[in-house]
Amino acid sequence: MKKILIASMMLVVFGSCTKDFEATNQNPNQISDVLLKQDFNLVGSPFSGYLFNLFGHQVEEDLCYDSWMGYMNTPTDFVGNVNNTTYYIRWNSYWGRIYGSVMSPTKQTIALAGTNNLPLFATWAKLIRVIAISKLTAIHGPVIYSKYGSTDASIAYDKESDLYTQLFADLDAVQTDFAANKAYTGFKAFDPSFKGSIPAWQKVVNSMRLRLAMRISKVAPALAKTQGEKAIADPAGLITANADNFLVSLNGNIMPVAQICYQWDDTRMGGVIEQFMVGYNDGRISKYYAPLGTASLAADHPALPYKGIRNGSWNLAKADKVPFSKVSNDFNSVQTRRAFTASETYFLLAEAALRGWTGAGVAKTNYENGVKLSFADWGASGADAYLADATSKPIAYVDPTDAASVKINPKAINSVAAASTMTIAWDEAASNEVKLEKIMTQKWLSLFTNTLEAWCDFRRTGYPKIPVVGKNDSNADWGVIPADQFIKRMPFINGERTGNTDAVNAAAAVIGAGGGKDDIATRLWFDTGAATNF
Repeated sequence: MKKILIASMMLVVFGSCTKDFEATNQNPNQISDVLLKQDFNLVGSPFSGYLFNLFGHQVEEDLCYDSWMGYMNTPTDFVGNVNNTTYYIRWNSYWGRIYGSVMSPTKQTIALAGTNNLPLFATWAKLIRVIAISKLTAIHGPVIYSKYGSTDASIAYDKESDLYTQLFADLDAVQTDFAANKAYTGFKAFDPSFKGSIPAWQKVVNSMRLRLAMRISKVAPALAKTQGEKAIADPAGLITANADNFLVSLNGNIMPVAQICYQWDDTRMGGVIEQFMVGYNDGRISKYYAPLGTASLAADHPALPYKGIRNGSWNLAKADKVPFSKVSNDFNSVQTRRAFTASETYFLLAEAALRGWTGAGVAKTNYENGVKLSFADWGASGADAYLADATSKPIAYVDPTDAASVKINPKAINSVAAASTMTIAWDEAASNEVKLEKIMTQKWLSLFTNTLEAWCDFRRTGYPKIPVVGKNDSNADWGVIPADQFIKRMPFINGERTGNTDAVNAAAAVIGAGGGKDDIATRLWFDTGAATNF
């Protein structure tokens, strides 16, 4: 994991720039600011780094919501098998990535854009900030946004309800600037996602608005409907074709999940997604994961030789589960990762149709388009037959190492029944609740490698239905998660707790509906805990 910290530090260095050196103090081996100003380099060159750092790595993704949502899990018994995956917090660093590698350097970029009369670069940076903060708040709840950059001794956090209102307002401002400058080409040399296309970024703005609107649809339904309908109606459109997908360049790095899997042997397929993908005979399974080298590990379903590790697994020795399924070898050579896809848009539209949002279309059509687009995006075949399947269901998870493990620790049982009985084919006669579960289950399956969004959906809707962790080590240190429940958030980082104490205490008091605690059991604002979704 030291490699992760080094890489992050390098990204901060290469993603930042200075402007106050005198020529006499300029290192002759460095590029001067005068040269960087040519072709907008001074302002534009850091953007690929900002986009890259919207995502985390091992301790921010793989050992958190990748595991909690059952996509991946570690075979390694980190810290005696008492760690984030078992609900005892050991690592908490996404806050530092967002503020150190996105918020801080974009502040400089926005200032430089003003000085150099390049206002659209400031607009672009502000959009990336909205995306970054929308992810950070989904992890912690209140965060520092409107007061970011303050020199006050105590910097106040934004309450979640205020924060979402501000994010929508900032998306308005960004879209206004972009709409007035559709033909602008100044980003081209610095934009690995869309080669400088302003119309493409306009679709990102609308799609982000729709995502955030749906996130708050239970807690603030009127605001959500207004913002969601605005996104749907905007003439710039949404991301509705795979050619429009918002992909983020890895900047020459290996895809994190592949590095953790192949180079460090510290992650494997999740047991939860095995239950669904094997049960559904899902054609994407070979695009996500590699088949077993030892087929006997999948004796419960030999026709599909894949085996995952249960969320919150009892791990007694790393060697036990290293032979389980790795991610597909293809991830070792990919150059991009998915930040927002057309399939996500259609699943959002399917839910919007259930909620009666104007312009959302027909739920069944949107649901099926979401599945088809996901299959096509991953290069999998068989989507039509998959969508016609009205009988297949998730299977029980069988851990082939349980028999040996219980001899060492009688509690070390990972095998578990399926928590879901959901089928695939759309049923128009079903209730909206059942239809939503179907949508969320398929949306979850489509979000592989963009798993934070699945964790958001799971907390606000309760879907897909998945087993609880095998081993629950939560306690009073970080908050107690009852045996039949799931982790709700990440606590504020220790640096803030000790260095911005008054603000942290004030923020803790307004997490969610207010009166919460800064622990992992407190629900965020959008996670109402309501038993039904309609």
